[in-house]
Amino acid sequence: MTLAPDELVTRRKFWMNDCEAVLGITLLLLIIGTLNVFSSSFVLAETNFGTPYFFLKKHGLNLVFGLAIFAFCWHLNYQRWRDWIVPIFFFVSLMLVVVLVAGISVNGARRWLSLGIITIQPAEFAKIVAIFLEAAYISTQVSYGFAPKPIHSQLTFIAIMAVLVEREPDGATAAIIIGIPVLMMWFSNMKFLHKLYLLITGFVGFVFICLLQPYRWARLLSMLDPWADPQGTGYQVVQSLQAIGSGGLFGMGLGVGISKYHYLPEAHTDFAFAIWCQELGFLGALLVFILFACLAYYGCRIALSAKEPLGQMLAVGLTALIVGQAIANLFMICGWGPVIGVPLPFISYGGSSLAVSLGAIGILLNIGSQNAPPKQPATSAPPPDVDIFNRPRIRRIK
Repeated sequence: MTLAPDELVTRRKFWMNDCEAVLGITLLLLIIGTLNVFSSSFVLAETNFGTPYFFLKKHGLNLVFGLAIFAFCWHLNYQRWRDWIVPIFFFVSLMLVVVLVAGISVNGARRWLSLGIITIQPAEFAKIVAIFLEAAYISTQVSYGFAPKPIHSQLTFIAIMAVLVEREPDGATAAIIIGIPVLMMWFSNMKFLHKLYLLITGFVGFVFICLLQPYRWARLLSMLDPWADPQGTGYQVVQSLQAIGSGGLFGMGLGVGISKYHYLPEAHTDFAFAIWCQELGFLGALLVFILFACLAYYGCRIALSAKEPLGQMLAVGLTALIVGQAIANLFMICGWGPVIGVPLPFISYGGSSLAVSLGAIGILLNIGSQNAPPKQPATSAPPPDVDIFNRPRIRRIK
């Protein structure tokens, strides 16, 4: 069989294009997440529900729901979201109000709504709504030749959602809802003085959120020395570090880790990666690091190749949402950041988080698919002769 020169170059690529890279990385993360959800949860599931497969079954249902959202977002033109974002904003804001009144209370926080067979966390959907609102504003300003301003009406709507989420209370998610749009403005053509204003305002806002609830400030201080109170504010970080350290280079083996035996709280949600490190070791942790780094790289490539401002800003915001949460979670688990309750995308157990992450990937792929150059028409010229290594043979002139 002979191949055209363009096909020879294509076959030597690991990924055909940026979209294929993002899709492949996401599938690998989903496989890792499914394995880790079962391994980190079967002890708790057996103890509380009488079956080790309780959380795995729920994760399977969440995965089916998330993949349906993923497929819908992938095949829907991302520009159509601009027409729907206002009614979606009011719907999500209404859910945020309802959850404060009639939400499910867990550990003193109201963050979940029960809809019969499923339970959703409206704050997760507010993250992606905030990205669309900000992307629509920045793209409109850029299209008319203006630089985005630090204070505008869309940011007011975003702040409303952030305040509602903070009242649950969920300061980490509120910071993400307001922080990702600010980051998007930073990467736009905004004036430098306005960027400096955003930086100072963001720092003041972070301190304010920490001081608003006393336990947040205590967690921030415990980050400096978790062993100062190993049975109190530093308990989760100490147990997480012990789990990571006990994994060594190759780990104890999948399913063999001991920290999930009621030592590490939230072993299948916020601290799922610590169990992965204990069972797969440094090499397993390195694999997850590399996958998220590659996801950031290809997400940035899609943003840079987008043909218009809306696609560029959406790609920046969606990539920052997934990779930024991953960085925050990894820092928390390694003791380099405060315990803020941010899940690790695709790895931690959680239906709403998984659905939003898969929806973000679907929209990112839709942007990337519209960036791809059109296929060249096939040529009628005969293909060159090639050897078994797909290299063109050099014909000698007689």
